[in-house]
Amino acid sequence: MYYPASALLIIIGTLGNYPLPANATDGSANLISVAKCCEQNELLVDDTCTPLTETNETEWKPEFVEEKVNGISRNRPAQPDYQLKIGRPKCQSDEHQWNVYHYRSGEDRLAILTTGVLRHYTTDLTKGSQEYNGVFKFDDADPTMDEDDLDTISIHYDYPFGHYCADKAILSRDRLVATYAMICVPDVVVKWSDTNYLMKHAIDPTFHAISIASYLVVAVVYFVLPQLRDLVGNMITSMTLCLIAGQSASTVRIFTEFGNHVSFMIADTVMYVSLLAAFFWLNALGYYVWNTFRSRNVFLRVTDGRKYCYYSTYVWGSTICIAGTAIFAHFALETNKPVVGGMVYPPQETIGWLGISVLFTSIAFTIMIDLSFALTTANRIKRMSTYGRIHHKMKYSFRMFVFLFTIMSIGWLSLLLSQLNYKALEYCHVVINLLQAILILYVCVFGQRRVTFLLGKTCNCCNSGENIEGLDWGEEMTAINAGY
Repeated sequence: MYYPASALLIIIGTLGNYPLPANATDGSANLISVAKCCEQNELLVDDTCTPLTETNETEWKPEFVEEKVNGISRNRPAQPDYQLKIGRPKCQSDEHQWNVYHYRSGEDRLAILTTGVLRHYTTDLTKGSQEYNGVFKFDDADPTMDEDDLDTISIHYDYPFGHYCADKAILSRDRLVATYAMICVPDVVVKWSDTNYLMKHAIDPTFHAISIASYLVVAVVYFVLPQLRDLVGNMITSMTLCLIAGQSASTVRIFTEFGNHVSFMIADTVMYVSLLAAFFWLNALGYYVWNTFRSRNVFLRVTDGRKYCYYSTYVWGSTICIAGTAIFAHFALETNKPVVGGMVYPPQETIGWLGISVLFTSIAFTIMIDLSFALTTANRIKRMSTYGRIHHKMKYSFRMFVFLFTIMSIGWLSLLLSQLNYKALEYCHVVINLLQAILILYVCVFGQRRVTFLLGKTCNCCNSGENIEGLDWGEEMTAINAGY
């Protein structure tokens, strides 16, 4: 097709009125296109395009790497001629948008090839990742890492122009500056046959739900039945409520794909602090039983309500002080703050090993003190020749304390080992976490004939003809009147 000379002159003159793109030269035949998410003078601040004048950062410029046959070169080539196209990708019907954040301690790495293709490196769980406990951190400052290392322990995906956009991102909440990319990835059907996915997204949440229900049954039973609302019953109720809060926070941490809607820092804090409070309530129960057997006069003129206030002050005061120390240590003294994040949501700062060590060390001290309470009380019971009504009743409280101490100590040790990021230890903790809840339910409710008798009397079911030991005087009269 031929055009009139006048039309060609008009077209050439019109194109001549447009400035050349950034870094473009007269050799526009080799010009490549790079997609930028925000405008030229903007960058992302908490997922919002913000002018550079409102930040202290410089504008984003793509850094190119040259592709080789077996990987990418670590040497930065000369900047090719490129032009920035503003806008986010329009994904097809069988694709969806996916966010990737490349930062120093993350598991993802972004590189723009000299052809304008965005390459996304991520951890390959099937090739060498076990050497790094399943997590590999890309470090641009490591001169020993070359393309062979990347190909060995990672897998990459390429996204041509039109299927991605890149920019600089500032995450003010976590004080991170990252390279951000929005990419179009195909819709993938979840493989339920994958063991890791099945354990973390199906079995673990189900076990957490069963655990919460078990603790809730214990709390309701000891709170509703009037005969169980003594000092020991109130301690058991408070302890199980703390365990429920910890299990709920732990459930939130399972679904990392909802990172835009929750704070993992808050979830971790609630989980560990609730666990600490539960162990302090167990410690208060051990002290109360130990002090009762040690004291010569058990008929003190102090009501259970006032004692509960005293123990509550001890438990919550100690918990708040230690939790405050752990949070201060994390924000003021932690040098390597861990980050939970990656492709789906912006990376979030979470509690580090320094804060966890403060909380776990405090729990370890309570376990050692509880062990001394258990051994001392057991020796005291062996030396007693006669038992009063209160001592006879406290023997069952001591038995329950020993079982709870053993169960919770094993659960805490399992949680501690699961922090090592070995899959086998994580899977073991999932099972032990469920067993802990079921055993606590049995020890506190179904394993005590006194509690089952009161439940049967209240619900008019499950009553047996056996003589019930360990009942108070009023409960014995109720059994007599009921014909048991």
